[in-house]
Amino acid sequence: MMWQDLVFLAGSVFSILFLAPTLKDHTARVPLGTSLPSAALGVVYGASFYSMGMAFSASGSFLTGVLWAGIAALRSPSMSSTLSDEVSEVRARSSD
Repeated sequence: MMWQDLVFLAGSVFSILFLAPTLKDHTARVPLGTSLPSAALGVVYGASFYSMGMAFSASGSFLTGVLWAGIAALRSPSMSSTLSDEVSEVRARSSD
């Protein structure tokens, strides 16, 4: 194992710890212009680290990308309103 693998993993864990509250906060709003590129970078970095044999770094970066994707889906103002509208529509249909 390379020491760099642990350093990059530590950075990813740090990011995950600070991003998790945003995902849990129902009032948080993060623009897609922030969350989607961050999600893509996490996945690309994960693939890059994996190709270099840095499994820990790859896992951490990939999980960070997945967390950003969740934030994009659940905490983006445009996505949240779309999802809320769809949920309201389904509820209205099921109550009839």
